[in-house]
Amino acid sequence: MREILEKCLEAARLCGAQFAEARFVDLTNESYEVRNGRPAQCLSSTSRGLGVRVIAGGAWGFSSTSRVEDAASAEKIAADAVKIARASAIVAGEPVRLAPNPPGRGAYKTPCEEDPLKVGVEEKLGMLADAELRLHSPELRVTQAFMTIVRKITSYANSEGRGFDQEITESGAGIAATAVRDSDFQVRSYPNSFRGNFATAGFEYVRGLDLAGNAERVAAEARQLLDAPVCPSGKRDVILDGGQLGLQVHESIGHPIELDRVLGSEADFAGTSFLTTEKLGNFQYGSEHVNVVADATEPGGLGTFGFDDEGTPARRVPIIEAGRFVGYISDRESAARLGLPSAGAARASSWNRIPIVRMTNINLLPGKWELGDLIADTDGGLFMATNRSWSIDDRRLNFQFGTEIAWEIEGGKLGRIYRNPTYTGITPEFWNSCDAVCSAKHWRMWGTPNCGKGQPGQTAHVGHGAAPARFRNVRIGVVR
Repeated sequence: MREILEKCLEAARLCGAQFAEARFVDLTNESYEVRNGRPAQCLSSTSRGLGVRVIAGGAWGFSSTSRVEDAASAEKIAADAVKIARASAIVAGEPVRLAPNPPGRGAYKTPCEEDPLKVGVEEKLGMLADAELRLHSPELRVTQAFMTIVRKITSYANSEGRGFDQEITESGAGIAATAVRDSDFQVRSYPNSFRGNFATAGFEYVRGLDLAGNAERVAAEARQLLDAPVCPSGKRDVILDGGQLGLQVHESIGHPIELDRVLGSEADFAGTSFLTTEKLGNFQYGSEHVNVVADATEPGGLGTFGFDDEGTPARRVPIIEAGRFVGYISDRESAARLGLPSAGAARASSWNRIPIVRMTNINLLPGKWELGDLIADTDGGLFMATNRSWSIDDRRLNFQFGTEIAWEIEGGKLGRIYRNPTYTGITPEFWNSCDAVCSAKHWRMWGTPNCGKGQPGQTAHVGHGAAPARFRNVRIGVVR
């Protein structure tokens, strides 16, 4: 494949490209589900292809093919990419400039103790069936157990002498129980909603989730929610669990710091940003307790890799320091517009998509509180867990989130549960209301495998590290 990549680069050069990159991707996906006592999904798919992106006449051009071992086809898509770039240059504005990326080669492979693709289908379905069986109860209308395995192999080379070979493995699983009575339904999930939690890791990660060991608790909470009172409305102090806080970070920090959105070159999927460039280094995003990094080197994150899809080595980039906004995530093109180095956040979902600015692992760093102490220090509040719904405006300012469950906090202790809890806020006001973050003991990585962006659409797999945190005087119980 290395020879094919070089042929692409040479063909692009001969056609007049000022810059060229070639990227081969071999993608394998496995997806399993057991629902209501029966296997509902057992799918395996593969996709292999080659994409070439060039700059010619100051504009981008891109072409791709699934005929990855055909040198003539590879050379043709390189020539096509140059033609597309020249056509684009007719109506393009300012010529494309790229932040520097020194030449060099590298390799990266996700650490795996147990290769998930070598674990048999029978064992995978058996694990799910065991967990799903323990969810069964008369009031539970739907019981589900899920598992997903992904392997992405990439080889990359560009005309500046940068190249890499990379193998990313992802594993994840989860369970969910849906209780139904009359017109009401309530869902409880573990370890997170929307098919569970995911990591760049081997099958040892799935085993460590202990789905079967958590099934009875999940089923019981789903049933209890049917009899629980509706979340009250008003203003309360709120503690968010790590999973919900991960999504809060994703929507109200991760997306607004994407530099292509800030610069106006990307607006799909609710996407501009309030975080305009004059705010860099000058904006109080949150309280002194809010410290955020974009870290593609964090072990286990869905945004963890060795190299992004422009060949930039993985980096840890400061985003918010003691509440002050200090950094964007960027690719080479957007970074060059601000005179910055790339943040190493250029990622493409597959071989037939161009790299665009995507989150890596956007992590809220841990504080010093123990969760029990934080609950004991809170009175008249709510502990809210596991996302159920989300909504945020296209500048990433006004939001409303719903969780699967909330516990009342009275006298520093968890009390009765509430169903249909919601909270709402304005991004900088909300993060400035944070007065406590739990310690590293409670911090973990949360995987988001369904982040949509771009046109044509791309689904990115991104990560968020978080521990439970407290926010003061939050509006809750809002029903639209």
